[in-house]
Amino acid sequence: MSDTRKIAAILVADVVGYSRLAGLDEERILARLRTLRSDLIDPTIAVYNGRIVKRTGDGSLIEFRSVVDAVRCAIEVQSAMLERNAGVPEDRRIEFRIGIHLGDVVEESDGDLMGDGVNIASRLEGIARPGSICLSEDAYRQVKARLDLAATDLGATQLKNIVEPIRIYALEIGLARGADGPAPVPSPVQVQPQPQPPSSYHLPEKPSIAVLAFDNMSGDAEQEYFSDGISEDIITDLSRLPELHVIARNSSFVYKNAAVSVPEVAKALGVRYVLEGSVRKAGNRVRVTAQLIDAHDGGHVWANRFDRDLTDIFAVQDELTREIVTALKVQLTGGDQGRLAGGRPVDVKAYELLLRGREQASVHTLLANAAGRSLAEAAIAIDPDYAAAHALIAFTHVLDYVNDWSADPEQSLRTGRALAERAVAMANDQPDGHCSLSIACMWMRELDRAKEEAQLGLALAPSSAQLHMALAHALIFSGDPKAALDELEISMRLDPLYPEVLLQFLGDAHFSLGNYETAILAIEARLMRNPHSETAYALLASCHGHLGRPEQSRQAWNRALELNPNFSIARRRRVLPFRNPDDFERRVEGLRKAGLVA
Repeated sequence: MSDTRKIAAILVADVVGYSRLAGLDEERILARLRTLRSDLIDPTIAVYNGRIVKRTGDGSLIEFRSVVDAVRCAIEVQSAMLERNAGVPEDRRIEFRIGIHLGDVVEESDGDLMGDGVNIASRLEGIARPGSICLSEDAYRQVKARLDLAATDLGATQLKNIVEPIRIYALEIGLARGADGPAPVPSPVQVQPQPQPPSSYHLPEKPSIAVLAFDNMSGDAEQEYFSDGISEDIITDLSRLPELHVIARNSSFVYKNAAVSVPEVAKALGVRYVLEGSVRKAGNRVRVTAQLIDAHDGGHVWANRFDRDLTDIFAVQDELTREIVTALKVQLTGGDQGRLAGGRPVDVKAYELLLRGREQASVHTLLANAAGRSLAEAAIAIDPDYAAAHALIAFTHVLDYVNDWSADPEQSLRTGRALAERAVAMANDQPDGHCSLSIACMWMRELDRAKEEAQLGLALAPSSAQLHMALAHALIFSGDPKAALDELEISMRLDPLYPEVLLQFLGDAHFSLGNYETAILAIEARLMRNPHSETAYALLASCHGHLGRPEQSRQAWNRALELNPNFSIARRRRVLPFRNPDDFERRVEGLRKAGLVA
């Protein structure tokens, strides 16, 4: 078996002052550690689908499929240790430091993990306070919108033997003391929990449904991508039907592994029905179990189990979707039948690679984006006409352009555009290709084509929050912010736990309408969820400038430049695809009014 490179959530834990404790009474400390592992640590790791890679006498290296799982596991262990240490003399307490990072690792043939991902997690553990948890920025970005927690921003820190400084966040469980080489805390910035969605919504007139992430019952955390992928494909299929209101994956997957009831989920997301299920994959066999629950009375509307060969997984998805539609008493039109009809046959191995590629690309970091692209390219090597894989590769190239992740961003955009065109040509009836093409065309200043492709995608998948958001973005740059607000409102209803970037679009639209106070509210809401967006601070500075608040404008502008010293008005003028150049110049004018630019 060869070595495998992948992106993984890595947790490293260590006992504070182990040598000192062992010197006091080695047998006793070892017995206490064995008890902690058997009663607390190992069961908690199992609950959150962790894999213990290796242990030293006082430390552990653990791999998780999800940063959310890693952080939840760490919080549970540290909270339990706080209780267990109550009343124990300070010099005899067992306390852990924990570091968590999401990064590139190499899994060797014996299952051991090596690489920067492990090294960074280990360095984070070394600077954590006793009883606390240190997260890298890449790890924190994954949990800030999913977990209700307050973190302290420790700033960019140079870690030993790590080339580039890394921004670090600390989670303090209770009152973690600063006894053993704590990390310095320069001007700590308290990062507030994500605003919660409204407690309830008016139910749509048409049947409304949220599909929760199916449980992985395969006994192998490595198969998490497969159960997630099946759930996501069911969401995609149901989203094609205009007769249904389907909640986006971004919102429904937040409840993965969470101890919440179906009525609670339904109330938070504003739906009548919730679909939950499980997937067990063993060899060439797969079992999918699903049940549809009416949150109004908790009754089961429908349930079924499918035991098939793995090669029949697409037929299982098709059957399951149709049975749900029937249970919801939706009358399918001829057009609906066509939307639900299975496309061309797809190789199962290519499908699995695409699912893993989507999982990686959704992380939105340079390394994960490249890993997602590589997996989609491997899918195409097996199935050259796999349109969904071409669409994913196209999207990763566009992200390289938007985030300046490649040596030649302009070429990345051209490549993304060409691949998206190919995906649409291969399967004009699939929304993914239209979405990637819409976004690529927008950044290439082909705004009419961008809107057209988004609308074509929405004709195929009316409940796609992503396509509504893509259309809104193109409308903002086209000079139609009122229409953009309509699309954003739809997207937010379909995805109540919407990504924080949507708030930037909301702020941009209101700015374009001259609603500066409302734009400020949207941008400040974004900064509560992502306090490191220089684009948000730049727009905030312009809003305050237009409102005659030079000091507030200066504070926001200085923060933008702190976050990105290379932030350039000239580059943004060149890159942002406004149809009317005056729309961009109004943003500069706000800075000029505050005396920030000439």
